[in-house]
Amino acid sequence: MSDIASAATTRRAVITGTGSALPVRRVSNAELAEQVDTSDEWIVERTGIRFRHIAGPDETTSTLATDAARAALAAAGTDARDIDLIVLATATPDQTFPASATRVQAALGIDDCVAFDVAAVCSGFLYAVQVAESMIRAGSANRALVIGAETFSRILDWEDRATCVLFGDGAGAIVMEARETATQDGRGVLATKLHADGRHNQLLYVDGGPSTTGTVGKLRMKGKEVFRHAVVNLAAVMNEGLAAAGLGPEDVDWVVPHQANARILDATARKLGLAPEKVVVTVDQHANTSAASVPLALDTAVRDGRIKPGDLLVLEAMGGGFTWGAAIVRF
Repeated sequence: MSDIASAATTRRAVITGTGSALPVRRVSNAELAEQVDTSDEWIVERTGIRFRHIAGPDETTSTLATDAARAALAAAGTDARDIDLIVLATATPDQTFPASATRVQAALGIDDCVAFDVAAVCSGFLYAVQVAESMIRAGSANRALVIGAETFSRILDWEDRATCVLFGDGAGAIVMEARETATQDGRGVLATKLHADGRHNQLLYVDGGPSTTGTVGKLRMKGKEVFRHAVVNLAAVMNEGLAAAGLGPEDVDWVVPHQANARILDATARKLGLAPEKVVVTVDQHANTSAASVPLALDTAVRDGRIKPGDLLVLEAMGGGFTWGAAIVRF
């Protein structure tokens, strides 16, 4: 009986490659202070942000997503034609429809695969991971591209210094493949937990849309309230995810969080009792890139050698909606 049990395998979604892409233009706080009533000191003290990338006229959500996808495919050693699922998380699509995922599909030369967008703002990448992982585990997909991509600069009010200094543009991507693994220590997505609470719509939202104003609208945020909810919700969902995987904070090698604010990252780590050096931080270089934030940070830490095969990762994010979630991944 024990031999039979030990031989049992589980179909899991394993991350086999990561990639990212940033717009060419890199904007410092000092440059931003020439346009907005702010300063480098003010921004760094309150957010930890020093730079952000801003998309140019020829750079869109789908072009950044495509570049990130190509990098992830190269890292995975996977041909684009072997992809049978593309899930693109974004709040800033190229068009109202069709899905920007289909533009990525065409740009990659894929004739036919399932391709669609997921809209959960800063939590979008976590939502996309769970969707792709569920489809892979169910056998309806074998190789997926999961992408977070944003051009938030297009929806910022550049006269509102409280919000325009916080965001940037970019894209991150992962390749997820079906693998049979024998134990809980094997690679792959071990657990995911997602939440949403629409009662907090007015704390972080865009004041436009096709069905309401017929315009794209601009981002609006009540920062103090968002901060308070973020620290509580993120710590809770990470503990929830670890419990679902039968693990605890002591098992975590790296937390790869949504890069919204350095103070949120610090406060969340303290609530979990995690050492700050276990938290991947890129907010100083990228600012808040919404759905692109987590995969951008993941790719950064993979490529600089911090994250290694076998490491236990906690991916987490919270965004407008509110939506929030976490994924426990053996890399």
